[in-house]
Amino acid sequence: MTTTRMAAAAAGLLLVAAALAGVARGEDPYVFFEWKVTYGTKTLLDAPQKVILINGEFPGPRINCSSNNNIVVNVFNQLDEPLLFTWNGMQHRKNSWQDGLAGTQCPIAPGTNYTYKWQPKDQIGSFFYFPSLGMHRAAGGYGGISVVSRLLIPVPFDPPADDHMVLIGDWYTKDHAAMAKMLDAGKSFGRPHGVLINGKSGKAAADPPMFTVEAGKTYRLRVCNVGIKASLNFRIQGHDMKLVEMEGSHTVQDMYDALDVHVGQCLSVLVDADQKPGDYYAVASTRFIHEAKSVSAVIRYAGSSTPPSPAVPEPPAGWAWSINQWRSFRWNLTASAARPNPQGSYHYGQINITRTIRLMVSRGHIDGKLKYGFNGVSHVDAETPLKLAEYFNVTDGVFRYNQMTDVPPAVNGPLHVIPNVITAEFRTFIEIIFENPEKSMDSVHLDGYAFFAVGMGPGKWSAEERKTYNLLDGVSRHSVQVYPRSWTAIMLTFDNAGMWNVRSNIWERHYLGEQLYISVVSPARSLRDEYNMPENALRCGKVVGLPLPPSYLPA
Repeated sequence: MTTTRMAAAAAGLLLVAAALAGVARGEDPYVFFEWKVTYGTKTLLDAPQKVILINGEFPGPRINCSSNNNIVVNVFNQLDEPLLFTWNGMQHRKNSWQDGLAGTQCPIAPGTNYTYKWQPKDQIGSFFYFPSLGMHRAAGGYGGISVVSRLLIPVPFDPPADDHMVLIGDWYTKDHAAMAKMLDAGKSFGRPHGVLINGKSGKAAADPPMFTVEAGKTYRLRVCNVGIKASLNFRIQGHDMKLVEMEGSHTVQDMYDALDVHVGQCLSVLVDADQKPGDYYAVASTRFIHEAKSVSAVIRYAGSSTPPSPAVPEPPAGWAWSINQWRSFRWNLTASAARPNPQGSYHYGQINITRTIRLMVSRGHIDGKLKYGFNGVSHVDAETPLKLAEYFNVTDGVFRYNQMTDVPPAVNGPLHVIPNVITAEFRTFIEIIFENPEKSMDSVHLDGYAFFAVGMGPGKWSAEERKTYNLLDGVSRHSVQVYPRSWTAIMLTFDNAGMWNVRSNIWERHYLGEQLYISVVSPARSLRDEYNMPENALRCGKVVGLPLPPSYLPA
């Protein structure tokens, strides 16, 4: 047995032992996964191409769990390059060690394995995971995460007959490594070549239906945009959709015939199988880009032999429709989420703002190569993950804090390409404004938290815009769109200690520097607020061989 296999086997035995010990201590249940990550060849848009598979599957296996379960994922990297997975929307309370980004974790080297262990602590809802390094996200390797409420927590709708994950996303036929080389050379990789739904292009007539329904029953669809560039509109031929959940929050249950789902976002709808039995198309179409692309998949009523009508519903047109739809989304104030108390018992609109951070997208060229950033700073990953450098107190030569100001520069000067890390005081309530002066759509995400998306509008933000905020029932979520030449405002309490990534979900922008990290440190240095570095944490860069820092104080 090789050293790697012996180490993997030993790690597995330790985890099993820990799980059994946890049961004895009354811990939350454990859910185990073992993933072998490989390359494979798939013909998705009329041409064979290399994709990332998990246990031979594309998309990867779905993670089904309940609030507070202990999720253990042993990842075997059988690619020829380093690998990390991030869990989009998982808050990793006190545990940014498991966030799976280059700023928080050393990569899993080819031919080795690493075991993630995390909890959807006090979370419910619809999420997804994906490989986070380089342009891996453009090669697949993604899958759904569904977190259901614990048995004693009321849910504001009857149990559906079934619960389906619908992963929609744009797709490129270019190899992901070739896409990275294009960006490194200062070139864009352009518009997507098509759209996929659950890993299929909808072009193969022999494809089985996406799923089968029984007349008179109700089904839950968890729809996530797992793409890298295009907003998508989702609709179902002849059927309305009742919105019930969005990225971990129960929503006011309004009906929609079409829904815009922006990159990185997830939502849940209930669909009644109340039409004449037959086959019907579910359709996802690109929004706001030239040469629109669409994909369709069949939803079949049991026993149907009637093909779907060729009259596929057209997507809506224009920005106004999309913005007005966003304004219609409301937090369900009376519903419980992961806890027994109603969501609306948290009155975010009554909390005093202690700090405002305005993040304007910066775009420029350095040595003729395109770069993106925030407020004049274009992020670049360091050899030593930022969280490890901070934990071991070796930040000198790795990064400096607060090189970016809280307001955009008055004059657009040259971009500074450095690791972009700012600090936020623990447990303070902060307003963040995202401004997108570009002609193209943006979508932004914050790891470690759910925030309240309280406002958006055209042009530049000013303090007067606060009069337009929704301070009562804005949906608590982790991703939000920023329309071209527009702004979006969010609010949140920074009560989760760790190193957390703020990023564009538009992966070209992300790769070229439109991201930053927020360091949130508890002054108490207590295990009540943050976990110590896991014993199995990988080391790289400046922390190799260093003695462990003192443990955080007992809770």
